[in-house]
Amino acid sequence: MNYIPFEEYKRKWIFTHQSMPVAEEDREHIKPMTEDRGGQLWRDFISQQSPTPDHFGKGDWAIMRDVWEQESDWQHPWEEEGDLPEDVLAYFPWEDNAVVYFCYDKSNIVETRWGMFKKYWKNFLFYDDKPLLIGRKRKEVAMFEQNGTVKLGKRP
Repeated sequence: MNYIPFEEYKRKWIFTHQSMPVAEEDREHIKPMTEDRGGQLWRDFISQQSPTPDHFGKGDWAIMRDVWEQESDWQHPWEEEGDLPEDVLAYFPWEDNAVVYFCYDKSNIVETRWGMFKKYWKNFLFYDDKPLLIGRKRKEVAMFEQNGTVKLGKRP
């Protein structure tokens, strides 16, 4: 089994919070991964040795300066009830049905579609401890920093 039932996800409240709930029919497109599956994806695409973004170290692509091409502000649009910032949207030339992974840490990864992420990006960012957005078979990546900026780059 690759996914946890939505109702059993320990952070489901970020998608059911009354101030900005995800529509019932859209919840089926938000798929929290099991720890085993998430851990494997993390090891394959993010880090062999670091369990969380705070522990990235030597050998982790996420701390390499040449990975990151630009920065943008995500916090003000989040607070002002705006859409995902335009420069973030422009950086990801993905179809709405592209599979994406929102990676909080190696044991907490959510799979969804790019269109769903764009629609509910604020929910995903209730936790902003440097989560990474990566796409299946894609090089573009984003890291959302706690200071309200998002770094945009390409994985090696």
